[in-house]
Amino acid sequence: MASYVWWWWRLMVVIIGSVLLQNPVFSQPQTNLLGKGCSQYNATNLPDFFRRLNASFVDLRNQLSNQDKRFATTQQAVYAMIECRKYLSRADCVSCYDSAVSLIRTCSGANGARVTYDGCFLRYESNNFYQDTTQPGNAEICGNRTSSQPNALSPVALQLLNDLSTATPRTSDFFAATKREASGVTVYGVAQCAESITESGCRDCLTVAYKNIEGCLPKYAEGRAVDAACFMRYSDRAFFADNTTTDITPFLGGGGSSNKKKAVIIGGVVGGVGLLLIVLAVFLWYRLSRKPKTAERGNILGATELRGPVSYSFKDLKIATKDFNESNKLGEGGFGDVYKGTLKNGNVVAVKKLAIMSSRAKADFETEVRLISNVHHRNLIRLLGCSNKASDLLLVYEYMANGSLERYLYGDRRGMLNWKQRFNIIFGTARGLAYLHEQFHVCIIHRDIKSSNILLDDEFQPKIADFGLVRLLPEDQSHVSTKFAGTMGYTAPEYAIHGHLTEKVDVYSFGVVVLEIISGRRSNDMQIEPVTEYLLEQAWKLHETGTPVKLVDETLDPNEYNEQEVKKVIEIALMCTQSPANLRPSMSEVVVMLLSDRSTESRTPSRPTIISMDKSKAFDASMTTGSSASTATNTFSDFTGR
Repeated sequence: MASYVWWWWRLMVVIIGSVLLQNPVFSQPQTNLLGKGCSQYNATNLPDFFRRLNASFVDLRNQLSNQDKRFATTQQAVYAMIECRKYLSRADCVSCYDSAVSLIRTCSGANGARVTYDGCFLRYESNNFYQDTTQPGNAEICGNRTSSQPNALSPVALQLLNDLSTATPRTSDFFAATKREASGVTVYGVAQCAESITESGCRDCLTVAYKNIEGCLPKYAEGRAVDAACFMRYSDRAFFADNTTTDITPFLGGGGSSNKKKAVIIGGVVGGVGLLLIVLAVFLWYRLSRKPKTAERGNILGATELRGPVSYSFKDLKIATKDFNESNKLGEGGFGDVYKGTLKNGNVVAVKKLAIMSSRAKADFETEVRLISNVHHRNLIRLLGCSNKASDLLLVYEYMANGSLERYLYGDRRGMLNWKQRFNIIFGTARGLAYLHEQFHVCIIHRDIKSSNILLDDEFQPKIADFGLVRLLPEDQSHVSTKFAGTMGYTAPEYAIHGHLTEKVDVYSFGVVVLEIISGRRSNDMQIEPVTEYLLEQAWKLHETGTPVKLVDETLDPNEYNEQEVKKVIEIALMCTQSPANLRPSMSEVVVMLLSDRSTESRTPSRPTIISMDKSKAFDASMTTGSSASTATNTFSDFTGR
């Protein structure tokens, strides 16, 4: 009996060993290290930080091992995310995660870090990053094997990767692994996005990944592209089992001739079910339409069930700001002043005291509170709570130690921002706007994007602030008509003159702010010699003459920036200020263009249209939020090419 057991054990070892030798990659967690990054900033209270970080790691592991997940996030005080490739077993996923945790702990007290393996990706931050899609630093990682058949491999691999970038955002779990045989070669490919982002976010991320991974072809037999929210890989060798592949044909918008019969059958079934659903929908619409309406479409309260903010005591906020002392004032806005406050627990906050100057104040207060309480993105200011118990209306925000962007462009801190910091501010602002326009459940139009409404945190990451003028764009409308409210010098002409409001109004304002960041001058300041024209006009003329780099702030060190990159960013800004509005890119397209290494030659900007104001009123108008369009002498100036 003992000899039989021993023989059986040896046989199993031989069988298992043979499988491992033939296909070693399928039975291990794929912990080939692709990258590790640690934030240069440390957490402030390290003992408390480590306690919260450990709790996050325990939570993630429980989700992987006990719930058999391949993607997990935690809502602990330290935000963390783990993503395993779907073709890994539960044991291999957990093993990859354990390896990543061990390595990421070597970042010590860094307040953010990430580790990327072939098999998994682990990241933690002190801020919520779950909606991040792409970030600077994304790149291709080419293998060390050159292809023996580059001319045959390259077109097959590129077509496969292109199909994966199309199909993956349409799958339920943002994952697809497949192989393709053609021209005597076999190519294996995978694409995956974080399940916490949107379909459009996944598509944007994989678009950038595809452009990056192209750099590995035709030379290399394998390559990868890594970004904040997506992963792409190809190889001429199998790195996943055949039984874990995905049929991506249904997600490509049409199959081949072999699928026609199946399509007819499915079409008939779907058609019948669809007819039934239409009948039910009409019935439900009829029933619901007879009920009294509780909210106006497009009104913030009617958009969704919004969570209320934390309520603060007016007395506590008064003490925190030293009775709203002038020495605590951080700045002034169109709807009130902002003060620095220190709460009883020692936390520093920014308290916005809304001025009760019109009947709009209450409505503006409610808009900002209810909206920002439910909008969460790393590039949007975080509303901590409010107080409306007294005659004053107070909003409590996270405190931004570095204040507003305008201080660093043409204020008391001018010249302190290097090119890398300026680019990151441009990119972060673009991401914040893309979230408002396309990734929140309704399209939110800010209406007052300008340098003073972009705040900077300790790491000079931008956060869009001041949401008192936001408007929602109903899904069934391409635009809304409304009275002008914004800041002259930043506002799109179709809105300032005709009240025609779309999200492209924010895109125009963003383009103007980008030019300010690059040049270090106000959009409508004509008093800086030898310049005697508006910033947008100057930028366009320099673009026409092929010398856009002359726009760059003289305080920037020429050795710090690449002229081609600066030229590309200026061209993107000019695209954002084109007229008519439909020529302007969406903010998600802007994000992709900023991250791409390629030039924008395929999308040459057309000449912009600006609003010219009487010089004596230009400065006052640019500083006044909520001005009527009639407060300045407005004319259209359409620049003609030379």
